[in-house]
Amino acid sequence: MLITFFRSIVLYIVVLIVMRLMGKREIGQLQPFELAISIMIADLATIPMTEIGIPIFNGIIPILGLLVMHLSISVLNLKSMKAREIICGKPRILIYRGKINEQALKKERFTINELQERLRGNNVVNLGDVEYAILETSGQVTVIQKPSKRTTIPEDFNIEPEYEGIPYDLVVDGKIMNENLKAIGKNYAWLKKQVEKFGMQPEEALIVTIDGKSQIFCQKKGNNN
Repeated sequence: MLITFFRSIVLYIVVLIVMRLMGKREIGQLQPFELAISIMIADLATIPMTEIGIPIFNGIIPILGLLVMHLSISVLNLKSMKAREIICGKPRILIYRGKINEQALKKERFTINELQERLRGNNVVNLGDVEYAILETSGQVTVIQKPSKRTTIPEDFNIEPEYEGIPYDLVVDGKIMNENLKAIGKNYAWLKKQVEKFGMQPEEALIVTIDGKSQIFCQKKGNNN
């Protein structure tokens, strides 16, 4: 039992490292070859995890082999457009200029109901509002609404919004984010002075953030009011 426990920990660490080396993607954004490799890695890890009689390296070596395969395919995709089309496929237009492309639906084995479901997932409830719908190689559907149905933006009114930048976490659960302080050109003394305005010390804060307009948000730990 103890051996199984430690084998599980070792294999978990190996799989975690391999998945991190494969890159950051959400499950819904995986390409077909990435999904296949992920499933195979999961299967290879479970066999030596439960079967004590099988050497643990019999699971680790194939997993590393799949990692090499994944990295090789990724490099090939970067260097060859043709290889990318063969391995990952090409995006397909399901709705073109407001009209459903029936041939594209049949080729992708997509039903009208599935198309409507994907549109609702993009906050579009009416087929008549769609100018283009594109099935991406990851399986996601990108929706471009008709100009009259799109959400207005400041540019439509010739308005130039102020630059907002990105917010930085300065304190998270009482821990000082020194790298973020350095990024905005501040130090602990400045942070302490700002947080004291809220009646607390930085180490007492649940969260302290600053946005591009230098506005600070601060909340004390244990303050649920």
